[in-house]
Amino acid sequence: SYYARRCITEDPSWSLVTVPHLTELCLQHIVHNFEKNPILGHLLPVHQRKVLDRLSTGLPLAVTANIVSDEEYWKRCCIERWQVCEVSNYRDSWKQMFFERHLEDILKRFIPNTTDPNQVLELIPLCKGYVWKLEINQFLPPVQVDQKERDDLSDAGSDAELGEVFMQHYDLRDLITALPHLEELHLTYGVKDCGMNFEWNLFNFTSQDCRSLAAAVKMCRSLKVFKLTQSNVDDEKTKVLARNLLDHPCLVELNLAHNLIGDKGAQALGKLISHSRLEILDLCNNQICHLGAQALAQALAEKSTLTSLNLRLNCVEDKGGEAIGHALLTNTTLKSIHLGSNNLSEPTATVFSQVLAQNTTLRSIDFSCNHLGLNGGKRLLEGLADNKTLTEFDLRQTEVDQEADYLIHEIVWANREAVRLQHPLSNP
Repeated sequence: SYYARRCITEDPSWSLVTVPHLTELCLQHIVHNFEKNPILGHLLPVHQRKVLDRLSTGLPLAVTANIVSDEEYWKRCCIERWQVCEVSNYRDSWKQMFFERHLEDILKRFIPNTTDPNQVLELIPLCKGYVWKLEINQFLPPVQVDQKERDDLSDAGSDAELGEVFMQHYDLRDLITALPHLEELHLTYGVKDCGMNFEWNLFNFTSQDCRSLAAAVKMCRSLKVFKLTQSNVDDEKTKVLARNLLDHPCLVELNLAHNLIGDKGAQALGKLISHSRLEILDLCNNQICHLGAQALAQALAEKSTLTSLNLRLNCVEDKGGEAIGHALLTNTTLKSIHLGSNNLSEPTATVFSQVLAQNTTLRSIDFSCNHLGLNGGKRLLEGLADNKTLTEFDLRQTEVDQEADYLIHEIVWANREAVRLQHPLSNP
C-alpha cells in the first residue's frame, strides 16, 4: 500500500489496472515461443482460445498441422492467403481448404528437375489427414535443356525417347498413394498464363505421364471421382487409363472431356463400363464416331451401372445414335444421356421414339444442335404420348416443328410436376 501510494504520487497516470496478470504474461510467453515449444493441449479451454486467437498464421506447418485443429485459426490462414474462400466446397472445413489448396499451389508451381521433390514429400505427413480432393489445372514441364546438352545425351537413346524424358511432368504416384482419404482428383496437363512464351509442347501429356498417372490412380483405392480434361488424351493413352481402372473398387465418375479420344479409345471405355462400378462418364468434345458409339452402346446393353453418359460434341451420327437407342430399349440404369451436336437426324429420332415408349428409367435426354427435322420431332412426340418418367428434354436447334416442340414441352413439364408433387421435400 505504501509503495502503491508512492508510485501514484510520483506518476499520477500509474494504476494497478496497467499491471498484467501473471496468467496473461504466461499466455504471451506461450504465443511468443509457440514455434519452439507448442504448448496447447495442457491449457484450459479459455486459455487455449486466447493463445489460438494470437497465433501467427505464418508459423511453420510442421508445428501447427497436427497440433492446431481450431477452425478459426485455419480460417484466418485461408482468408489472409486467398481472396476467394468458399468453405462449402471443402466439406465446410477451413483446415481441409487450407491443406488442399496449399498442396495444389505447390504442385502447380513444381518444375521437374528444378524444384526440390522434398517440398511435396515432406508435406505428406502433415496434410494426409486433411486432403479429400485435389484440383490441379496446370503442370509445368521441365526447363528446356540447351542444344549442347541434348546432343551429349542423344547417344543414349532416340530423339523421341529424349523428347518424352524432357517433357515428363511431376509423377503423382508417391503423393496420391499416400493420401488415404483422397476421393476426387481433377487434372489438366497444360500451362496457364504462358503469355508470349506459348508453345504447343507446353500442353503435352506424354506417354510416360499417362503410365505414371494410370498406375497412381489404380493404387488409389479410395478414389471416387477422376477428371482428366483438356490434356490431349488420345486413343492409346485412353487404353492405358481404362486398363488400369478395370475393377476399381470405388471409382464412380470418370470425366475425359475435351480430349482427342476416338473410336478405339471409346471401345476401351466400353470394356471399362462393363468391368467397373462407373455411374457417370463424360466424353464431351472428343472425336468419337459411330464405331466408338456402338462399343459404348454394347456395354450399355450387356452390363452397366452407368446412370449418366455425356457424348456432346462428338460425331457419332445416326449409326451411333441408333445403336445407343437400341441399347436403351433394354438398359435399366441410365437416367441421363447427352447427344447434343453429333450430326444426328430422323433415323435416330425414330429409334428414340421407341425408347421413350418403353424405357421407364431415363429422366433426361439432350438432342440439342442436331438435325432431327420435322418428321423426327413428330416421331419423338409419338413416343412421348404415354411416357411418365422423362422430366428433361432439350430439343433446341434441332429443326423440330414448333408445334411438336411445344407439345413435347407440355408433356415433359407435366411429368416434372408429377414428380415434384410425389416428392415435395426433394424439390426446391
